[in-house]
Amino acid sequence: MTERQFPKWSELKPLLRAKPIELDPTTRRLDRALSILDLRRAAKRRTPRSVFDYTDGAADAEISLRRARTLFRNLELRPSILQDVSAVDTTTTMLGRPAAVPFSFAPTGFTRLMHHEGESAVVRVAGRRGIPYALSTMGTTSIEDVAAASPEARKWFQLYVWKDRAAGEDLMARAKAAGYEALQLTVDVPVAGARLRDVRNGFSIPPALTVKTVLDAGMHPAWWMNLLTTKPLTFASLSAWDGTVAELLDQLFDPSMTLADLEWLRASWDGPLIIKGIQTVEDARRVVEAGADAVVLSNHGGRQLDRAPVPLRLLPDVAEAVDGRAELWMDTGILTGADIVAALALGADATMVGRAYLYGLMAGGERGVDRAAEILTREVARTMALLGVSSVDELGPQHVRLP
Repeated sequence: MTERQFPKWSELKPLLRAKPIELDPTTRRLDRALSILDLRRAAKRRTPRSVFDYTDGAADAEISLRRARTLFRNLELRPSILQDVSAVDTTTTMLGRPAAVPFSFAPTGFTRLMHHEGESAVVRVAGRRGIPYALSTMGTTSIEDVAAASPEARKWFQLYVWKDRAAGEDLMARAKAAGYEALQLTVDVPVAGARLRDVRNGFSIPPALTVKTVLDAGMHPAWWMNLLTTKPLTFASLSAWDGTVAELLDQLFDPSMTLADLEWLRASWDGPLIIKGIQTVEDARRVVEAGADAVVLSNHGGRQLDRAPVPLRLLPDVAEAVDGRAELWMDTGILTGADIVAALALGADATMVGRAYLYGLMAGGERGVDRAAEILTREVARTMALLGVSSVDELGPQHVRLP
């Protein structure tokens, strides 16, 4: 029979360690977030439904996005044991220059709707952490203001080709004058995808004060207060817009653009050129032969053509076809550092993340973006160590098995 005794105070005292009380609600919220999905849940609580759904949603039935995330979930990581991983190096190169981690912050539209600090918050985190950042044509902070927010950050400008080519030339000239390192041409938006969540929510730019949105304001007073009491939304590339996102894209963007138009673009931009939105091996070859410095396998986060190819599935074949003639990056579906490591092992030189840092932005502004970057960086380093590799260059197809 087990003998029992009451513990003495001297034995209990070392176990009673009071946790400091954190008074700042944003700090409490971010400290509880241990993963990007935790940040997503916090973001959903903090922002109006239409804004959250604009970020979180995809096109049509959202099959492309689900397939991308399902492939990441179902792949198998294959570790090599008894390797020296006492020091793990997450650095890599992007466009021939060092990057602290093997991912960049992807361009996202209307970012100040997610949080009033918007693109300025993102680029400040990028500058501190050595992460390249691409400003979207549809961003809500000007090219010049983003440059001023973090002079030390590596900044790229993402371009959609407009029907008004003179406007595109002006954007490239402004980006060059402001010190942007590279141009990222997005090629998978000849017309807007059918983003049904936005239609059902009546999502518009700027948000319209309807009965529905007024009721929603009662659930998210801080978001609405920040929107209404800070600087009015301005755009990286146009003065104003009053309508839906799809209407804006269809009004501005040129569906007649072809590969031959890269000559027009090169006449205005002589720096590194990134082509984003490649979804076949054949198109990867074409844009590399046309002079792309980097190719991004992407289906726009599932936001354009539903049932599009899954970029991760394409990686090995495209890596073989490109054969080092250009850098190969990928996005779509990335929510963990393990996802990033898997992409690198299958042939990507680097990756891009969008929703991941936007969830952080919605959850806690600049501190939330920093938390997202911290989570991903730690997950990348931990996954590499558990796989038995100490540098990005050691990753290879032997470390991943796709279903």
